[in-house]
Amino acid sequence: MSTMTVRIHEDTHRSLKDLAQQTGEAMADILATAIEEYRRQHFLKGLAADFAALRRDPAAWEEELREREAWDTTLGDGLEGD
Repeated sequence: MSTMTVRIHEDTHRSLKDLAQQTGEAMADILATAIEEYRRQHFLKGLAADFAALRRDPAAWEEELREREAWDTTLGDGLEGD
């Protein structure tokens, strides 16, 4: 694993160190997990905003619903899904 240096606030470092001591995890792993969680939240927030904009446009929302209905027909194709 390659490492890089990143500047963080002292209080953030203290919190990270405390979490590492409490959990027994490496600080780098805790930080990686936190960043991945933040990345996912950011993605979902953007997705929610996109769907909200779509719903404000009646024609676009109706098209979305028609497309979902078309895809729903694939559920009865007899293929097992995982």
